Amino acid sequence: MLPPRFKRNSDYLCKDGQNSDDSKQSTADMTVFVQNLLQQMQSRFQTMSDSIITKIDDMGNRINELEQSINDLKAEMGVEGTSSPLDPSKQKSDEAKQDEGSA
Repeated sequence: MLPPRFKRNSDYLCKDGQNSDDSKQSTADMTVFVQNLLQQMQSRFQTMSDSIITKIDDMGNRINELEQSINDLKAEMGVEGTSSPLDPSKQKSDEAKQDEGSA
C-alpha cells in the first residue's frame, strides 16, 4: 500500500496531485500533435489529388489531340467517311447499313 501523501493516477505515481496537471498537459500535447499530423496528411492528400486530376486532364487532352491527328491523316488519305474506332455508335450504324446492302 502506498503512503497517504502519494496518489495513484493513470498508473503514474506522483506527489500531491502533480500527475493530474502533467496528465492534462500530456493529453493537450498529444491532441495538438494528432491535429497537426492530420492537417499534414490532409494537405498531402489534397496535393496528390490535385496532381492526379491534372494528369487525367492532360491525358484526356492528349487523347483528343491524337484522335484529331488520326482524323486529319484520314482526311489527307481520302478516307473521310470511315468512323473512329473510339465511336461505337458509328460502327453499329455502319454495320447496319452493310447488312441492309447485302440483303
